[in-house]
Amino acid sequence: MNRTDSPRVNGPSKATPVTPTAAKAGAAKAGASKTGAKKTGGTTTKAAAEKPGTKAATKATAKKTTAKKATGTKTAAKEPAAVAAPPKPSGGRAESRLGMVRRARRINRELAEVYPYAHPELDFRNPFELLVATVLSAQTTDLRVNQTTPALFARYPTPEDLAAAVPEEVEELIRPTGFFRAKTKSIMGLAAALRDEHGGEVPGRLEDLVKLPGVGRKTAFVVLGNAFGVPGITVDTHFMRLARRFRWTESDDPVKIEAEIAEIFPKSDWTMLSHRVIFHGRRICHARKPACGACPITHLCPAYGEGETDPEKARKLLKYEKGGFPGQRLNPPADYPGRPAPPAPGVAPGAAQRPSGAE
Repeated sequence: MNRTDSPRVNGPSKATPVTPTAAKAGAAKAGASKTGAKKTGGTTTKAAAEKPGTKAATKATAKKTTAKKATGTKTAAKEPAAVAAPPKPSGGRAESRLGMVRRARRINRELAEVYPYAHPELDFRNPFELLVATVLSAQTTDLRVNQTTPALFARYPTPEDLAAAVPEEVEELIRPTGFFRAKTKSIMGLAAALRDEHGGEVPGRLEDLVKLPGVGRKTAFVVLGNAFGVPGITVDTHFMRLARRFRWTESDDPVKIEAEIAEIFPKSDWTMLSHRVIFHGRRICHARKPACGACPITHLCPAYGEGETDPEKARKLLKYEKGGFPGQRLNPPADYPGRPAPPAPGVAPGAAQRPSGAE
C-alpha cells in the first residue's frame, strides 16, 4: 500500500489531515516558489519566458528569430560557387613525398601524350654544331640562333676552322644573338680546346665538357642527351619555373634542382622529361601569362590560377604550333606538327636551310 493511500489517523491532534490532492498542490506551489527564486542577474527562467503576453516571451521570440536568421546566413555562405577551380593535387591536405613523386611522374606521362614530338629546338647536324649553338642560345631565343648558325657553320664547319678564325669576323656573324663579343671568345675558345685536347672531337663525358670555355652543366647535358644519348636533366629558365610551379622543388639553384629532380624520375626519363617540360613552358605555361584555361594538366598543377583561366582568353596566349604559329627550328624533325621557322630576314630560304642530318 502506498503511503499516500493510508487511512486517516483519529486523535486529538489539531493538525489538518493531508489528502493526496492537497499534497500534490503543495508540491506544485513549492516548485513555483523555487522557480521564482531562480531569477538571477535579470535572467528569466523557461517557465516565465514561455508565459504569453510577457516581456520575457517577446525577448525569447526575438532571440529565436535572430538565431534562425544567423543560421540561414551561415548555411548560404557555405554553398559552393557555381564554377569551381580544379582540385589541388593534395586534396587540401599537405602532400606527402610519395604523393608528390606519383603526381610528378603522372605529369611526365601526360606531357608525353601532349608533346609526343618534343625535341631539342636548335638546328644541328653533329655534336660540334649542337655545342656551339647551345652556347650561343644564352640570353636569346633558339629561333634567333637557328637563323644565325647557317652562315657561321658554312664558313667554319669544324673546330679547327673556328679556332683559326678572325675574331672580328666571327663577332659580325653572331651579332644577332647578343653578347657577341663574349660569345665569340667562348666558341673560339672551346673550338681551340677541342682541337688541342680532344683531337677535334666533342667529348662525350660531363667532366670533359664542363671544362670547355662557356660550357656549364646545362649546355653539357643538352649535348650529352641529344648528341650522345646520355641521359641528362636540362635546367634552363623554363624548366626551373615549371619545376617550382609543379612543386617538385622549392629551390632556385639549378644544381640543386637538377639533383632533386633526379631523385624523382628514373634516369632513362631525364632527357625527354627536359624536352617535354621546356616545350610546355614555351607553349602554354609562360612566365608572365600562363594559359591555365588551355592547359591539359590543370588537374595535376598546384599553381592553377596563376594565369588566365578563361578558356577563350587562354587560347589566345598559346604559342608556336599550339597557337598555330611557326616553331623555332628552320629544320624541325619530320614528326613536328607545326610549320618550320622562317630564315633570317634578307636570307634566301635555300641559303639558310641545311639538311638536319642524324640527330
